[in-house]
Amino acid sequence: MMIDTKFKREKNNYFAERAKRLIPGGAHTYSKGDDQFPANAPKIIERGHGDRLWDIDGNEFVDLAMSLGTVILGHAYEPVLEAVRQELTRGVNFCRPSIIEGELAELLCSLIPSAEMVKFGKNGSDAVTAAVKVARAYTGRSYIARCSADPFNAIHDWFIGSTVINRGVPPEIRRLTLQFNYNDLASCQRLFDKHPGEIACFILEPVSMVPPEKGFLENLKKLCEQNNALLIFDEVISGFRFALGGVQEMVGVTPHLSAFGKAMANGFSVSALVGQREFMRIGGLDHDEERVFLLSTTHGGETHSLAASIACISAIQKHHAIEHFWGIGQRLMDEVHSAAVNIGASQYIDIIGYSCKPGFIFKDESGNISMVARTLFLQETISQGLLMPYVVPSLAHTEETVSFAVKCITAALMKMKQAAETGGMQKALLDKSIVKPVFRKFN
Repeated sequence: MMIDTKFKREKNNYFAERAKRLIPGGAHTYSKGDDQFPANAPKIIERGHGDRLWDIDGNEFVDLAMSLGTVILGHAYEPVLEAVRQELTRGVNFCRPSIIEGELAELLCSLIPSAEMVKFGKNGSDAVTAAVKVARAYTGRSYIARCSADPFNAIHDWFIGSTVINRGVPPEIRRLTLQFNYNDLASCQRLFDKHPGEIACFILEPVSMVPPEKGFLENLKKLCEQNNALLIFDEVISGFRFALGGVQEMVGVTPHLSAFGKAMANGFSVSALVGQREFMRIGGLDHDEERVFLLSTTHGGETHSLAASIACISAIQKHHAIEHFWGIGQRLMDEVHSAAVNIGASQYIDIIGYSCKPGFIFKDESGNISMVARTLFLQETISQGLLMPYVVPSLAHTEETVSFAVKCITAALMKMKQAAETGGMQKALLDKSIVKPVFRKFN
């Protein structure tokens, strides 16, 4: 695998400056912003195919990030595109439901343990917040308990108000979101003790980077039911990646409600709130109770996105993609670990998480987790044609992809080691700016 690393930047700079003049932050997703990448990163992507991206100047990169994990099969995956083309010729949105809405709903209900009814949206935030709405309406309670370890659940005030970027969220809303600790059932019990009869739901990513301790998820569900609260799994990231039915299938714990998104349609915009009929039905018409305005989106039933989802799920099944995600991710983790040990740079990198969604943590010359170290690592991998702000294995990633990535990562770790031993990593950066966490109080 050869990548030309004599990069051009002229168009990148022009179009990026235009975007920053017109778009707050220069991007529509905070994790795509300039503050998340080093100075030499491509600024404007023109196209993608398979495991490759090309920026506006024609520079080529191997992509391990796959659009925040949405592109689960590869960029411009032809069977999904063909399904989309067929729907486009028939019209994409109508004044009554289309047949494909029921087809995808049936498919999800056949795969996801918690799915007895389905409501579609366009992004994960809407699906997660709709689950919270169901829980509040069903229980008649106001408080929400969310997991402190979850990096992101939704763009809406109930979540953002509980982070450090809470400007614009009224304090009356902020106080209604409580936090508990992952793998700490006692912290959950304390919330119920402090707010008896007031908590509508507990919401969390059931599995992310840290495995659940034995009995934690099972006992959390029991605790919720004992206190007449609902358990919600945020599977926007884990769904169709850890297992076809999500983490809930893998761990054998069925929540009352779940939210799915990202990997459902290989980059096309669709999400789903799924749940048990007892709870979901209150958002419909077949009851004589007070109405609940659950989730209503003009574009939620767009036929081409739903067709993309059906084709995506079909491809995952046909090509045993779940096994591939786990296998190719494990090979990357193993080979990076070996390379770091062999060159004496293992103190600068930690490899965590599950192989279907591995995590990489970078440390400086003092052994501390460091944004300077992360910036230097990203700078050096990008200079060789590798984009990996994070790693999300896809069907397009092959053994050749892994070999190329390991070569680039090894070179980056050697540069980090050399810098650490000769004056510090900060001096090896192309400019003084370093990447920053999205959730911070000030720019």
